[in-house]
Amino acid sequence: MRSQPTHNDPSAPKPAPGRDGPILGVDPGLRRTGFAVLDAPSPAAPRIIEAGVIRLDPRQPVEQRLLELEAGLAEIITNCGPTVLACEQLYAHYKHPRTAIIMAHGRGVILALAARRGLGILHIGATHVKKHLTGSGRAGKAQIQRAVAATLRLPAIPEPDDVADALAVALCGLELRRAGTLPAAPTPSGGPTP
Repeated sequence: MRSQPTHNDPSAPKPAPGRDGPILGVDPGLRRTGFAVLDAPSPAAPRIIEAGVIRLDPRQPVEQRLLELEAGLAEIITNCGPTVLACEQLYAHYKHPRTAIIMAHGRGVILALAARRGLGILHIGATHVKKHLTGSGRAGKAQIQRAVAATLRLPAIPEPDDVADALAVALCGLELRRAGTLPAAPTPSGGPTP
């Protein structure tokens, strides 16, 4: 179930199609998935179109949560018109392998939806995001929240952590796009090909 957006700019103009449109940053999870749609009319002034959390009921079977995650993100993509998805990569090693497997299911749904909608896709490591925003790849959650608030000139630190992380991923995605490292967008598809 999608939460009420944490941040939303109703005066934000609808984006024109193209690779210079908004970026959707996602912090994947199967309890809470943070999302943030940012636009950057100028490099010095990125702004939030919408940001929030998709909350999923952990009592539901994984397949049901995956359906709800896909539906929530599809609604965001339809309403906000991002042209690029920036998604946090999974770590190579986890203390709890089951968690990594479940997270991979969620990330797979996110990537498949983005590919079907024709979005360019950026895979960004958490260390890269932290280093980009704070100068340290080992920054903690509080440092990331403060850096995001300062960069976006927010009056308060974004909460919960999932929103701050999604904003951080989107900010890093904007920088990668400016640097010209954006891959070609896949061809949109309405479903599997025969």
